[in-house]
Amino acid sequence: MNKKFALTCVCFLILFSPTLAKEIPKAAKPEEVGMSTAGLEKVKAVAAKIVADNKAKGITLAIVKDGKLVLNESYGQRAIKSSMQNDTIFRIYSMSKLITSIAALKLYEEGKIDLDAPIGKYVPEMKNLELYKEGGNVTPKRQPTVRDLMRHTSGLTYGIMSNTPVDKMCNRAGILTSRTTAVMTQKLGRIPLLYEPGTRFNYGFSTDVLGRIVEIVSGKALDVFLQENIFTPLEMEDTGFYVPREKVKRFSTCYTKISGKLVPIPFSTAKLSKYHAKPTQLSGGGGLVSTTHDYLQVLLMLLNNGELNGKRILKASTVKLITTNQLSKEMGWVQFGNKRLVGKGHSLGCSVFPEKSTWSAAPAGEFAWDGIASSHYWVSPKDKLAVVIMQQLMPFSMHADQMLKGPIYEAIEKP
Repeated sequence: MNKKFALTCVCFLILFSPTLAKEIPKAAKPEEVGMSTAGLEKVKAVAAKIVADNKAKGITLAIVKDGKLVLNESYGQRAIKSSMQNDTIFRIYSMSKLITSIAALKLYEEGKIDLDAPIGKYVPEMKNLELYKEGGNVTPKRQPTVRDLMRHTSGLTYGIMSNTPVDKMCNRAGILTSRTTAVMTQKLGRIPLLYEPGTRFNYGFSTDVLGRIVEIVSGKALDVFLQENIFTPLEMEDTGFYVPREKVKRFSTCYTKISGKLVPIPFSTAKLSKYHAKPTQLSGGGGLVSTTHDYLQVLLMLLNNGELNGKRILKASTVKLITTNQLSKEMGWVQFGNKRLVGKGHSLGCSVFPEKSTWSAAPAGEFAWDGIASSHYWVSPKDKLAVVIMQQLMPFSMHADQMLKGPIYEAIEKP
């Protein structure tokens, strides 16, 4: 009888244990999926050296090839006296944008959002936006559309990337610290656009406005919509807008460098972090926390044409809107302030290299994005490869991405 009871308990744990559920995707030996064990050992050595060289306090790195996990390693510390672990929870900041874009595209598939409708159709307070002109604002040639929000051609800006008059207006209005996204869009409705909609890429509050549209159209708070339509189907148990009390010990501290030493940023320590309670502003552009496991689920779903583990999130035709460049040559390339990333386009959700990069190891078709605390993801559909690099380092650094990308691609065995 005791043996029978024990067997029942084991079966229950196998079926329902959250820990075991996190083994998805299944692990494989590198050679089984066309990668080199020796090559991945070099990748590990590079990741370890980044931490040893004081370029990051801690890193979690995960690589999936052909749907199988070939590397999932952690290095350094996630907090003082606490080592980095594979289940560490990170602030993913702008990596939230891909998830919010997926949510909007679900509503597009349902016929509830028109990508080419002006945003004022859904957000009335942003119905008649003006265009900034020195000496007096003017009416733009057209209003920004939902599509413009998703590819960052809306004319909206962030207030922190450059020092234009419009950026200064955003800062004075306190857009970043708005109590709710509804208050945020009300403020944005009173600030002129920096550029004519649809004419050029400019990073800004576009995806936050998109998140507000998701709320208005669905009739649900953004966290609820994401949970029901993305997080639960994809078994993303550690992704949300805050860290529950029972998970706080797994939450990484954010670091910065002062006098050559990496030190905790006070706002990110366990006692002071704003992520310990649900925020009133659910930022679709940068408010989520997640883990390497959870974020891989999103990337694998896209690699699998919108479906994962029998759950369809998007149609294959919709996935193409995320995985292919949507910027015309006239709109230019992805640009941050004065830094123009030549050859890097943007889809309805993330950056895309239409052709093989001349300044990075990225192949044609790679889509990717980052978070301001130096987290990164990239996916190569051609190679059936997905990579997530999580850190908590400010100001933003591309060092880990640049150091690891080449060795990871080199670890793919040539046919």
